[in-house]
Formats: sequence, C-alpha cells, structure tokens
Amino acid sequence: MMNIVKNRIIIGVLILLLVAGVFYGLNRPSDAEPTGSINEQLRGLIPEGLEKATFAGGCFWCMEPPFYPLEGVYDVFSGYTGGFTENPTYEEVTTHETGHLEAVQVYYDPDVIDYETLLQVFWRQINPTDSGGQFVDRGESYTTAIFVHNEEQRQLAEASLEELDNSGRFPEPVITPIRDAEIFYLAEEYHQNYARRNSIQYRFYRTLSGRDSYLDEIWGDEREFVPEQKSTSETSDENYESPWKDFQKPSKDELRAQLTPIQYKITQEDGTEPPYQNEYHDHYEDGIYVDIVSGEPLFSSLNQFDSGTGWPSFTQPIHPHYITEHEDRSFFVVRTEVRSRYADSHLGHVFDDGPEPTGLRYCINSAAMRFVPLENLESEGYEEYLQQFE
Repeated sequence: MMNIVKNRIIIGVLILLLVAGVFYGLNRPSDAEPTGSINEQLRGLIPEGLEKATFAGGCFWCMEPPFYPLEGVYDVFSGYTGGFTENPTYEEVTTHETGHLEAVQVYYDPDVIDYETLLQVFWRQINPTDSGGQFVDRGESYTTAIFVHNEEQRQLAEASLEELDNSGRFPEPVITPIRDAEIFYLAEEYHQNYARRNSIQYRFYRTLSGRDSYLDEIWGDEREFVPEQKSTSETSDENYESPWKDFQKPSKDELRAQLTPIQYKITQEDGTEPPYQNEYHDHYEDGIYVDIVSGEPLFSSLNQFDSGTGWPSFTQPIHPHYITEHEDRSFFVVRTEVRSRYADSHLGHVFDDGPEPTGLRYCINSAAMRFVPLENLESEGYEEYLQQFE
C-alpha cells in the first residue's frame, strides 16, 4: 500500500512539473526580438538623480518582485549582461554560449534607499553557494553575480559578501562573484514585469522551482529584510508636516465598535469586498476619499477612472506620503499591497496596467474609505485640496 501511495505522489509531482514546463514554454516564445541596450531604450525616461544596481540571481522572473515594493525603487528591468555578444536573444543566452547572465537592473533613489539595503534583499533571493545555476534552472546563464557600477558599490558589495560568508548561515562558501558592470541588454518585452502580468504561471513555476522552500529553510524569520527607510514624500518635501502625524490607532475593540463588519474585515483583516457590490465603484462626484479609520486623505476624484473591474480605481494617491506599499504573496500571486500610513488600514493593491500619465491602477476597497464632497472640504479640514479643483 505504501508503495502505491508513493507512486501516486511521484506521478502527481511529475504531472505538475510537466504542466509547469508547458506554462514556462508557452510564455517564452521563440520569435521575439530583444529590445536592445537599456541605455538606448531608456534615455530621457529615467529621472535624474537615480542610481542603478545590477544583480544576477538565476531566472529574472523571480528577481524583479523582491525589489518592486521597496520605497525608493523607481523601476526594475530584466535583461542580459556580462557576455560577449551584442543584442542577445533569450534563445541565444540560454544556450550558455554567449557568456551572458539573466539579470535585473534596479533604478533607485539613493536619498530614500541605500545600496546596502539592496544587497541585503539580493542575498535573500538566491543560493550564493551554487556555481551551476539557481534551483531548477541550470547552466551559466542562471548563475549569480553582483555587477558593480562604481568603486563605492564594489566596496560595499565586498563587505556584505564577507559578512555573509563569515556568518555561517550557509553550509558551503559563498561564491557569488563581484564583477564590473557591463552593457545591460533589455530582455524581450514578455519578460518584463512577468510576475505581475502572468501571476498564475509565475507562482506555479516559482513554487515548483524550489527557490522559496530553500530560502525559508536558510533564512527562517529573517527572510524578509525590513530596511530603515525615509518616506519618499518626506525626502521630496522636507517641510511637509502631516496633520495626522500624531494619530493614535484605536484598539481592536474600539475599531469593532467604530466600524461596520465589512469595514473591519477589509481594513483590519486584509479582506476584499465583492466587485460592483460596493459603494464607490461607479461614484464620480467631485471630492476626495479619506481613510475610514483615521480620516487621512488618500485619493482624489480627479484621479479616479473606470477600470471595468468593479472597484474604485485611481491613477495615483492624493499625496504619496499617505500611502505605503508592501509585497503581498497571498493566493500564490505576488502583488503590491497598499495601506494607509497612519491608520495602517489595508486599502487594496496597485497594478501597472492603468492609464497615463502614471500607468498605475490603485484598486481600492470602498469599505476602506469615506468620501468627502467638494463642498465639504473646508468645513471638514481638507481645505488644502480645494485648489486642485479650481
């Protein structure tokens, strides 16, 4: 009987691996062209004052999501670097004959997040003792490396590597090389933001790759690195003084008495209300939306649009200071959760499929907000937002 059970388990795993392989292959077409050097593609599009960090950690699908939620990270791109051929394609790189590694390039604001933090996040995504690839992806193009862009990054990377190697966390020596940055070629368009655009396939692949189980075992409770960061808004506007800075969140019992059951479930238990069956999904009156718990301002009707999803959607917050972002791995999907800063209410999620000018879609639960009509802004203490409607 035990042998029959084991055989069934083995057959089930093989079927899952086969299906994962199909998903993997279907989403890596062979006829796509590379997009070229990142310097050529992004010239004039990246704001001045940002710096870049380049990391190779195996499949770049898995290396983008950890950096997205970090405050101060402007964008993350997948690509190929470290090789000797120009404008390589994915098919060429995976022959392991071009010298290129799959890598990500992170653009970040050094006034908000430092390079040491990026290094700590990087180490927590890889097996730095593996010289043959990463997890199920084998071969040179899937090996790890830190590509440094200046001497300061080199010194910080060397110090970080030495500290990790001496920590005894890994049973074998850390062998991830530190290399000079070279031309970074953007990967094909279907590789960019893969985890967000193909979340089901991505989670299926990642789970079966063995990456998460390994990292959980190695890092335990320290797997998620929590950096000490400045608020983006405080950095860009040092004189900004929030009226809600002294807000004290009520106790759970007080919140249960203050909120309706659905409001409590959404804001305190990270719930999601039904689409189209919520107060603001088709509400377009002039005014602003504030946190249901604290009253801190969140979104303006001027940035609201009909996303067709059944939830109120916005292209941007009313002020970035009042929104915090967090990686959400629930339901086998990597998403970016948004919460209010002072009440720490769960609001919803932000996606990169919105309209211009931001290209973002803040998909927010109605039950997490209260609407303040334009004519009431002054009387309720939100007069500073009146000028937006003039």
